[in-house]
Parts: sequence; C-alpha cells; structure tokens
Amino acid sequence: MSKAWIQGNLVISASALRAVEQAAREAYTRDEEACGYLSGPAAEPLYADRAIELENLANKYHEVDPEGHPRTGREYFKINSRKFERALSEGDAAGKPVKVFFHSHLDCGSYFSAEDAASMTLGGTGGPTYELSYLVTAVDKGEVTKHRLFVWSDESKSFVESPFTERADP
Repeated sequence: MSKAWIQGNLVISASALRAVEQAAREAYTRDEEACGYLSGPAAEPLYADRAIELENLANKYHEVDPEGHPRTGREYFKINSRKFERALSEGDAAGKPVKVFFHSHLDCGSYFSAEDAASMTLGGTGGPTYELSYLVTAVDKGEVTKHRLFVWSDESKSFVESPFTERADP
C-alpha cells in the first residue's frame, strides 16, 4: 500500500478537523493535550476523513510517579502504544489506514517541539517510528487558533511543515 500521506499535502475533511478541535478544547478544560489520529480510505491516500481521540495518560503517570514522570498532560502526551499499534493494523486491514497523528498544544502555539520529535522517533535516534503525518493544533485560552501539519524530511532529518487543505464533507 502506498503511504503517500507521509509526504504531506493532505486533504482533511471538515468533520475530522472539527472533531480534532472539539477534542482539543475539551482536553484544554482538563489541562492536558489532546491526542489521537486521523484515518481515511486507502483508495484516496491523501484524504483523511475520520478523527479518533486517544486518552492522554500523562497526568495518570505523573500522579502515580511524579519523579519518574515529572511532566503533566499540559506539557506532553502519553498514549497506550499497544492500542495505537492495534489501530494502525486494523485500519490497514479494513482499507482505512491511519494517516495522521494529532495532538494539541496549550497556550504555546502549533509547532513541532523537540519533545514531539523525540516521542515520534523513539528518542530522536533516527526517522519516525510510524509512517504518518503529524497535525499540531494550538489551543490558546481555550480556543483553537491554528492547525499545522508536519512530515518527516529525510533530507534535513527533521519534521518540516507541509500544507494541507480542508475539504467540506459530502
């Protein structure tokens, strides 16, 4: 299967973006980053039309072990990687692959941070762990202010911004 979405220039349905925005605003009220993924039909590799939110486990880990997990969900996201990997496999099998991982930033803009890069490359020791694009949504004072899409660049060995388009739902 061609994973053209890793090159960017995606088209994201309006309903998927609204779902990301709702998840981001709701997570903001919990003082944590939202996170999840976008999937879409395999027959349209650059189109994502469904958003699925994942639980951000960062606050739970911090509460149980603040020394081992000093950052809270406001500063980063932690997901159940087994559930996410299952979603990747099931999406491929169903012809609706996961194409984008999304997360939000609270009161600091929509950029791909060093922490984001480290978590998506297993510590920054190479290319991305998953063949995906990455959407970062800024939530400032409880309101979504910006979305930015990022993809891995083999040339620069870093995540770079890529344009995307919002498509009205059929």
